[in-house]
Amino acid sequence: MDEITDGVNNMNLAVDSQKKNRIQVSNTKKPLFFYVNLAKRYMQQYNDVQLSALGMAIATVVTVAEILKNNGFAVEKKIMTSTVDIKDDSRGRPVQKAKIEITLAKSEKFDELMAAANEEKEAAEAQVQN
Repeated sequence: MDEITDGVNNMNLAVDSQKKNRIQVSNTKKPLFFYVNLAKRYMQQYNDVQLSALGMAIATVVTVAEILKNNGFAVEKKIMTSTVDIKDDSRGRPVQKAKIEITLAKSEKFDELMAAANEEKEAAEAQVQN
């Protein structure tokens, strides 16, 4: 019986940690590189990040993921697509929207690249102060 209780407790923890590292992307609210930089921070903190979007924002999520992959910061872990029913108040009936979830993990070079980027940033700030 204790084994079942432990299993259930561990399962709940896994679900909680999954939600902490999720970024829900909108294509209207924030600029593209806001999400790129936020994903880098999440990967520093949690080692991986889940990018999620609905409808027209899917292109933004794919672009963010590709930027992180092409610059060597991340590797693809999982891509999931689905449709979800969203209630449309103007029509009064549910509308189906496409949904994508891309899970990225830190690349082997992530920490090295982040350290180099921080050094460049500090050097640029030092030049501005002089």
